[in-house]
Amino acid sequence: MPSPPLSTFTCRPYSCINRNIRNIPVAHVSCKHAPNPIKVIFRLERIPNKPPGIFLFQPEYWARGPRRVANQIPDEILQDPELQEAIRVLPANYNFEIHKTVWRVREAKAKRVALQLPEGLQMFACVIADIIERFTEADTVVMGDVTYGACCVDDFTARALGADFMVHYGHSCLIPIDATAGIKMLYVFVDIQMDNAHFLDTVKFNFPAGHSLALVSTIQFVAALQAVSAALRPEYEVLVPQCRPLSPGEILGCTSPRLDRHVNAIIYLGDGRFHLESIMIANPDIPAYRYDPYSKVFSREYYDHEAMRASRRKAIEMASSAQRWGLILGTLGRQGSPKVLEHLESRLKSLGRSFTRVLLSEIFPGKLDLMPDVDAWVQIACPRLSIDWGTAFSKPLLSPYEAAVALQQADWQEVYPMDFYSNQSLGPWTPNHPDNQPARPTRKQTQVTEGRR
Repeated sequence: MPSPPLSTFTCRPYSCINRNIRNIPVAHVSCKHAPNPIKVIFRLERIPNKPPGIFLFQPEYWARGPRRVANQIPDEILQDPELQEAIRVLPANYNFEIHKTVWRVREAKAKRVALQLPEGLQMFACVIADIIERFTEADTVVMGDVTYGACCVDDFTARALGADFMVHYGHSCLIPIDATAGIKMLYVFVDIQMDNAHFLDTVKFNFPAGHSLALVSTIQFVAALQAVSAALRPEYEVLVPQCRPLSPGEILGCTSPRLDRHVNAIIYLGDGRFHLESIMIANPDIPAYRYDPYSKVFSREYYDHEAMRASRRKAIEMASSAQRWGLILGTLGRQGSPKVLEHLESRLKSLGRSFTRVLLSEIFPGKLDLMPDVDAWVQIACPRLSIDWGTAFSKPLLSPYEAAVALQQADWQEVYPMDFYSNQSLGPWTPNHPDNQPARPTRKQTQVTEGRR
């Protein structure tokens, strides 16, 4: 029998494609709440146990339609020879999105632009600041405070410094642009190009064909991750997991997906271990490997899960009988969640426990030792601070999840949950749990109708 013909139609929005439309017998999909159409080519496939005239539209490929004119960077910026020459000072394999930044600053008529970069990128801050000041009418201020991750977006300080526009480099949009403190926001992921061919050769040398591989990375290498995963799929079962609201394949030091046990190996694309340890903690039974795109070293990585779990259970047991609690709200950027703080306060009040609120940008043992009357601490900043450094503190220093266990609100999980920013977290002791999110306006439902051919 000849293969079914291809059918083409336009679908809105792109997110619809990620909602398993491929598994629905459809002839038309109507969804009008996205600005950019997506062209999708489907192959018609017959569906078992369905009448002969009903087909499944199986996606062959999809691509974004043309961008709206309003979202296009003007040619006068893209083709400005002086701007092009200035950009050449920056590394060619680092995408700082200078054209887009100049355009957005001009569009916003910004007067002062705050630049926030992690330490690994701060060496480029002065060059970027010079470019912005030369090609826009804004002056710049470089924020020098430490930036550990996407949770450290410091729009409050930028606003206090008189900035009306902020550019945050090197992290994904964990804090939505419409949630910032009266300041216009631009996230630049700083996509980094790498030697894809060497990575592919390394994987093929170390793993036999047919293996199930989970590929993860940080936001800088997510584009490369998508490219290499597509190249590996003919020979391997490749999984690029997603823990929403993060991008597919992206992990954070506190947020990683739980994978199916049939996965043979986790491959982390990136330098350092902090983010890798997150997915290792969430998947203790799956071997983990790291490919460093800078040194091109491929290594098997290990983590002492038993020691970590024993340490955290001991801290929880010590805190469970505490009567005087200290609640630390992290003030480094947006680390602290007032909603999580309110939840913990409510739980402590219901149990008749006293507590003290403490605001800290960084948490050190010596600082907490100055308050000896506190029996146990809960820090609403970074869960990894408790996991990695909890034993350095004289009193139990719990994460919000561990506090929920100590206060008998949650059960201890033998597989430690790494879901702090996940939309599907275990409970309201995490910032993005539905209980901590504002009510969203009701959207029109996507209309799906069966089609006969």
